[in-house]
Amino acid sequence: MVTDEQLEFYDTNGYLQLESFIDATWMADLRAASDDFVEQSRLLDAPNRRFDLEAGHTAEAPRLRRLVSPVDIHPTFNRLAFEGPVAQLAMRILGGPVRFHHSKLNYKWSGGGEEVKWHQDIQFWPHTDFTPLTIGVYLDDVDEEMGPMGVLPGSHRGQLYDLYNDDGSWGGAMNDADVATIPMSDMAWLQGPAGSVTVHNCCMVHGSLPNNSDRARPLLLQTYSAINSFPVLGIGANGVDGASAGRIIGGDPDQHVTVDGRALRGAPDWRKVGPPTIFGSQQAD
Repeated sequence: MVTDEQLEFYDTNGYLQLESFIDATWMADLRAASDDFVEQSRLLDAPNRRFDLEAGHTAEAPRLRRLVSPVDIHPTFNRLAFEGPVAQLAMRILGGPVRFHHSKLNYKWSGGGEEVKWHQDIQFWPHTDFTPLTIGVYLDDVDEEMGPMGVLPGSHRGQLYDLYNDDGSWGGAMNDADVATIPMSDMAWLQGPAGSVTVHNCCMVHGSLPNNSDRARPLLLQTYSAINSFPVLGIGANGVDGASAGRIIGGDPDQHVTVDGRALRGAPDWRKVGPPTIFGSQQAD
């Protein structure tokens, strides 16, 4: 499904674009699920933990900005992320079993749907390495008027930027001085027909412009890491990223981790069952 040459391109450039990667049957199911949540959003007059609404959202003209953790609330999104072609793609790129981190569906509505300012992802949810990647699925055709994602090839191997504002508050975007150093002429703008897939590394500088077309640009996103890459708790969104966070795809849990160049095999994951005492572990028959 992905050639060795494409894997080499990803390693060098930090991204991939695969046109019409998701077949028509999958796409019909994904669109139906997406449309159902837009209909549900008509009943809301304020955002909640699942539905992030744009300013100006109404029942008559819904503007659902983001559906949070769709894998946890609809079987079609769940199957795609854990069994379908997106899961298989993640394993192919990362070379084996993978660890799921989170999912989201960004809609970017017509008529100025919000831009995403230049940033890198890893600052939002730091891991013990830089293998995490995000796979996006275009649910509709995306052209240059719709605010496609722009990626800076090779930037995944460069500087990691501070995403705080000058006053010390979290901004989630690069500051103007850092943005001024980006060679915008090198930016790759990832357009494509519905069913196309984008992949970008967690350290990739990327963003998107407002959607100035008359069509929405729904983009379904799933993030995975290598199986021995672990989110660092107590920082960013780690720990509040959905019920499926940490699920292993294509293998069994592997508790090997490398920290500061030193490898160790950690204890099992006890988040759902609670840890035993050291006495119980050591005295077990």
